[in-house]
Amino acid sequence: MAKGHKPVAGSRAFWPRKRAKRIYPTAKKRTLSGEKIVPLAFAGYKAGMTQISFTETRKDSARSGHDVVEAATVIDCPPLNVVGIKLYREVNGRLVNEGAVWAENLAKDLQRKLDVPKKPHMKKEMIGKKLDQLKEVRIIVSTMPRESGFFKKTPEIFEIPVSGDVEKQWAYALEKLGKEIRFSDVFAPGEKIDVRAVTKGKGFAGVVKRFGVTIRGRKHGGKRRHIGNIGSVGHGRVLPGAIAMAGQLGFQTRTEYNKKVLKIGEDGFEPKGGFLHYGRVPKDYAFVEGSLPGPKKRLVMMMKASRHSGPLNPVEINHISLESQQ
Repeated sequence: MAKGHKPVAGSRAFWPRKRAKRIYPTAKKRTLSGEKIVPLAFAGYKAGMTQISFTETRKDSARSGHDVVEAATVIDCPPLNVVGIKLYREVNGRLVNEGAVWAENLAKDLQRKLDVPKKPHMKKEMIGKKLDQLKEVRIIVSTMPRESGFFKKTPEIFEIPVSGDVEKQWAYALEKLGKEIRFSDVFAPGEKIDVRAVTKGKGFAGVVKRFGVTIRGRKHGGKRRHIGNIGSVGHGRVLPGAIAMAGQLGFQTRTEYNKKVLKIGEDGFEPKGGFLHYGRVPKDYAFVEGSLPGPKKRLVMMMKASRHSGPLNPVEINHISLESQQ
């Protein structure tokens, strides 16, 4: 009888495989060529998936000129509210917090997340005199979940880096303080982006489900859904990452690179009956090719691509499936 073969599941590249510290990720710094000063990331809620049909326009593609059907993830992208400015200086090669400036008349929903400061930590006039001492200026933004498709009040608050040097970053942050940023202000149709999110949590799992090891034979001693041994006799410890062991499965921060923005809309989107476990996307939304990490309603961080420098390649969508998901 032929012996079956199953590839090993569960990459050893991520170790230790612990739970994420927070249910939504941070935005990483990206280098951006050009003189345009823009935020380097945006965040939205994962609503669901659908199918789209478009004509391939790339001349170097094997399917150039043909109609292509692909899966797309729909991201609910309500505006981000700029609530503050974060300042950093460099000490021994690392960034150190230098203070923050907060906007006036902050929304009451922010009190659900943090203690809203009554006065700014630093005055704007003081910062303008010591810009040469700063290394980076970021904007502090909060989501607006009340404008999303599912019922939620508590916003998420995080920092977003800005392109350009410190003076341009400060000028941009000062201009946007207390205002809103939309998805179309950061990305354009056809642009490649990096998507970062926390994957679905599956709790504690054994080695068979977590790493795909072979189930031991019926006559083997001990247990069947375990590995044979955990290392040689000589070692005084178990080598971390080298041996499959039971533990946490899922709920880990993962990044997917070079996902194309297929469409940006501002008038809402809804398949027949709405998205299961989400509902209707009321206003701004984006179509991103393929699947993305995490379940529905999870906040997804979209960043400027770090591995792609080619031109924009927008697609003309011929058909969007609105069939019911019931």
